[in-house]
Amino acid sequence: MAREKRRWVAYGLTVPSYLWLAVTVFLPLIVMLYFSFLSKMPFGTAEPVLTLKHYKSFLDRDFYHFLTWRSVKLGFHVTFFCLIIGFPAAYILARKVHGRWREAILLLIVLPFWSNTLIRIFAWTMVLRTNGLVDQMVHAIIPGAPSVGILYSYPAIVIGLVHSFIPYMILTCYISLQAIEDSMIEAGRVLGASSLSIFWRIILPLSLPGVVVGVVLIFVPVVGAFMEPRILGGRQSIMLGTVIEDQFTEVFNWPLGAALSFILLAIVMAIFAACYPLLRNRMKLT
Repeated sequence: MAREKRRWVAYGLTVPSYLWLAVTVFLPLIVMLYFSFLSKMPFGTAEPVLTLKHYKSFLDRDFYHFLTWRSVKLGFHVTFFCLIIGFPAAYILARKVHGRWREAILLLIVLPFWSNTLIRIFAWTMVLRTNGLVDQMVHAIIPGAPSVGILYSYPAIVIGLVHSFIPYMILTCYISLQAIEDSMIEAGRVLGASSLSIFWRIILPLSLPGVVVGVVLIFVPVVGAFMEPRILGGRQSIMLGTVIEDQFTEVFNWPLGAALSFILLAIVMAIFAACYPLLRNRMKLT
């Protein structure tokens, strides 16, 4: 009887959250999926018909293929730099820093989330432009040096996105690294394992869940990013995400925008599906 009561209590606590998830996430996705098969938006007197022409347009136009590759490449670059910067920072924070210093550093990491995204992006335009902060510092150290302004370029987009998303990598890796018990590392040292072996055989496998979560939280939104590329990229700003935004806000061709969105989602899911066996084998080996 008590077990049955606990089960109903669990249902009562979880069902509202699942209903809210279905309404706020899955219902809009279903609606957009339906729009992607329409010839035009169902507004006005024109009667839309079901069609595959928007998906066919993606397959037929090399322009979309090129933009898709650029968007995926941007996702890999930003995720890579977030990983190589964020993981060591999380490791130092979790294993080397203690007390109030750790709390202060965590506050600094979370602090960017408290500011508006547009403010952060436009702040980077002041730093990366010609005669900007970086350019002035270089000229102060090396008078007569060529300009190092990189605003309106692909590196500027990467820098802006890394700055926006690196807290996700640091926080997720920090949670996994902090959960590793010191006794396991000490046992490895007692058994004669080197620091590199301890990292490769103990720390890295146990921190993989945090790394994977960080990669997902970064790669998925970066592939579809449009704000940072548009402001920091200039001529280099055209990504599939910016084209999708234009379809919704400028061209008012929602069916094509929806179709491109689901194609991009399918590509991202295919990439994760291809990487999953490799990750699973790695975890089995450890």
